[in-house]
Amino acid sequence: MARVRQAVIPVAGLGTRFLPATKVVPKELLPIVDKPTLQYVVEEAFASGIEHVVLIQGRGKSAIEDHFDTSYELEDTLDKRGKSAEAEMLRKISRLGQISSVRQKVALGLGHAVLSAKAVIRDEPFAVLLGDDLYRTAPDKRPGIGQLMDAFAETGLGQVALMTVPKDEIHKYGAAEGASEGPHRFRISALVEKPPKGTEKTDKAVVGRYVLPPDIWAILEATKPGKGGEIQLTDALDVLRERQGLMGVIVDGRRVDAGDKLGFLEANLLEALGRPELKDGTVALMRQLIAEAERA
Repeated sequence: MARVRQAVIPVAGLGTRFLPATKVVPKELLPIVDKPTLQYVVEEAFASGIEHVVLIQGRGKSAIEDHFDTSYELEDTLDKRGKSAEAEMLRKISRLGQISSVRQKVALGLGHAVLSAKAVIRDEPFAVLLGDDLYRTAPDKRPGIGQLMDAFAETGLGQVALMTVPKDEIHKYGAAEGASEGPHRFRISALVEKPPKGTEKTDKAVVGRYVLPPDIWAILEATKPGKGGEIQLTDALDVLRERQGLMGVIVDGRRVDAGDKLGFLEANLLEALGRPELKDGTVALMRQLIAEAERA
């Protein structure tokens, strides 16, 4: 079985939920404390053993490529000012691993974005990571996408990250029906993209990480536009499930939706609390703000 070496990260979205900040700044570069959101996702991929990341970009996203490129002038200026630690930090970004980009000329949905990578990925299994979904895992645990890669290596079947949510919220997600096969494994029997309220049959939501076999290419090419007039990855995954089987991994870690305003705030607070130099000040600030809000 071929090893998962490559990952696809779609970054072509307009980021309308974060306007006006995203009018000129790609939403993927909005900072979580002091690091762009996308960098956390790219680092997760490389830390899991991915060798090549393919970014699926749209117009106006060239700043993303610049962020992961060498910035000689800035690095040289920092060195000359004695800020060698900052210069080395920037050099490490450009050395994370091989990163390339593909232009998605028309935004036709997540399935179409993934399909845009076919010519680069070719006949290999690959990972997909959504840039809005951040996974925080314990130091002794594999990163989020790494857990799916391990499951794929064991079974040879496509893998989908799952999260347990209240049933009355499942309409916000792609939903996975099926049965548990252990604390973190789930055999999927059906996939439904954002089931209407009142039709809920599961509390397992599909959230932002996938490992897929190359067979998905032909399925995506044959997938017709679905909900919202877009080519839905969920629809293609359901066909893959019928033909080969499909598994879910309930990731051992905390998932944060950084594409949502409250989720973005949560991601910033969690990151600040996880840094020793910021933890005490963040806790004190949170207590102060809560006390002020309660008095208001």
